[in-house]
Amino acid sequence: MVKIAPSILSADFANLKNEIIALEKAGADMIHIDVMDGHYVPNLTFGPAIVRVIRDLTNLPLDVHLMVEKPETMVNWFVQAGADILTIHAEACKHLDATLNSIKERGCKAGVSLNPATSENVLTYVLDKVDQVLVMSVNPGFGGQVFIPEQLQKIARIKSLIGNRNIQIEVDGGINPLTAAECVAAGADILVAGTSVFASKDYRKNIDALR
Repeated sequence: MVKIAPSILSADFANLKNEIIALEKAGADMIHIDVMDGHYVPNLTFGPAIVRVIRDLTNLPLDVHLMVEKPETMVNWFVQAGADILTIHAEACKHLDATLNSIKERGCKAGVSLNPATSENVLTYVLDKVDQVLVMSVNPGFGGQVFIPEQLQKIARIKSLIGNRNIQIEVDGGINPLTAAECVAAGADILVAGTSVFASKDYRKNIDALR
């Protein structure tokens, strides 16, 4: 069954503790944390201190997505803070292979994220070091954007590229019940959703609708 990873970018920050508890009770499979530095993307969000707080609130896997310049300089911060999966952007990382090695050596799962205009070919020589591929189905930086349908073809191509490797495909951006079904049909294993999960206080109903 497809996994649902609610993005706390759409949560009530003033009530974050209760939001995390409610998401776990509602059946979320992991918590997606979008880290933005105001440079790689035009927005500023969370640091390792927030990840550490969330780690103490839940046993769910923490899916930390680094939308930052020079992610290699921040790997240790977020691994120590409690990330279970640390995803870096291929476009932002000068030495992708080395940075993935650094993540894995610290006992954390490693992910690679691809922006909408980035070819899946950048994965070719690092697939054996990757646990997760994150396909951005919107341009990164803000929630509430409209799904870019051309990314469905990319998902399918990545699925073929992965072959029998134990790598999960995650999709982030514009996910709702309709686009969720299209992504799963193309080969997605994990769906990141912010707006659609937090659209109403019935988080279980919203998560179930995405499944």
